[in-house]
Amino acid sequence: MAEYFPNSPLAGEAAFRSADIAWQLELYDAKSRPSAKEKDPYMRHQIEDEQMRKVEKKYPHTKWADLAAFNLIDNKLCGDWQGDPKCPEKETSIYEKYAAEHPQSPKAAEALYDAAWRQSALIEIYREREDQKKSEQARAHATELAQRAMQQYANSDFAYRAQRLLYLLQQKIPTYGNTTE
Repeated sequence: MAEYFPNSPLAGEAAFRSADIAWQLELYDAKSRPSAKEKDPYMRHQIEDEQMRKVEKKYPHTKWADLAAFNLIDNKLCGDWQGDPKCPEKETSIYEKYAAEHPQSPKAAEALYDAAWRQSALIEIYREREDQKKSEQARAHATELAQRAMQQYANSDFAYRAQRLLYLLQQKIPTYGNTTE
């Protein structure tokens, strides 16, 4: 559709849907490999991003470019964190940056929630390392992100998830590690 009818109002959606199908298939394949558990993203199979980048370039400042940019985050995420705070810290900043750069995106609420959840995981990681100061900083940052998700995107499913996360944070219930549900 996008190739044959580039001026169609549906061309952007068609280009994204085509790229997304290929992305999801390759993502499933990448996650099934033993290297998927590697901590550093460069140690894992990288998903081919050419089609997503074309969507971003050809349809800038559209819903479809925003969705493509969100999918591209997958290549930047760590596999198994292995209790290292570096990964959730980096991922938090990636998701926060996405939410700031794409505030109208259908995935902006999810990005804020994902950032908040990673900060909530840092609470336990730092606590296990006996760094109470950083643990409390992570709790404050997670709380702030969850509240932002609830306020800015009140009608999204992720606002409800953020509300649950906020409750867990307020009750000091761990969200990461062996002590979770």
